[in-house]
Amino acid sequence: MANVSEYLKDSYIELTQKVTWPTWRELQSSAVLVLIAAVIIAMLIFGMDQLIGLLLNKFYSSLA
Repeated sequence: MANVSEYLKDSYIELTQKVTWPTWRELQSSAVLVLIAAVIIAMLIFGMDQLIGLLLNKFYSSLA
């Protein structure tokens, strides 16, 4: 049980004294960057899905 309490104590010290937390401004800019990247990736996947769907429709309609 002493190991667990020592671990919790060390974890608390590290989180409060040794970790450098980002500022609110840094968090906001990172969140905006992640949002923009997610939208771009979603648009790319949507475009690829539409293109593959179009190609498959043309392929299957040419077989009939």
